[in-house]
Amino acid sequence: MPVRIGFAQQRRQLLEAELARVTSEISNYGIERAFLTGEFALGKVMPSTELELVIVQRTDRPFVERSDFFSSHLSQRIGMHTYVYTPDEFEQCAQSNPVIRRALSIGEEIFSV
Repeated sequence: MPVRIGFAQQRRQLLEAELARVTSEISNYGIERAFLTGEFALGKVMPSTELELVIVQRTDRPFVERSDFFSSHLSQRIGMHTYVYTPDEFEQCAQSNPVIRRALSIGEEIFSV
C-alpha cells in the first residue's frame, strides 16, 4: 500500500501534540517519573507508531490494572501504550526487565518530581 507524501511529518506532529497534552496532564495522577520510549523516542515515525510510556507511580493496584487507569483518565487521542511500575519495581527490575532497561537506555525522561 503506498504511503502518502508527507504522512511521516503529519504523524510526527500528531504524536508530538499528544505527548505534550499527556505530559501536561500526568502530574495530576501522582506520577513520580515518566519516560517516552519506543519508536517515537528513537525518532522513527511509521504509520503504526504509537506513544510508549513507562510510568513510575506509587500504587496498590495489580500490575494488569495499572495501564487501564491511564487509558481511561488520559482520554487517548492517538495510539498509546503505558507500562506502569511502582518505584520499588522500577528500581529492583532495572537490569532484568526489558521494558525498564529500554526506558533507561533509549528513553527520554519526560516527567520527574
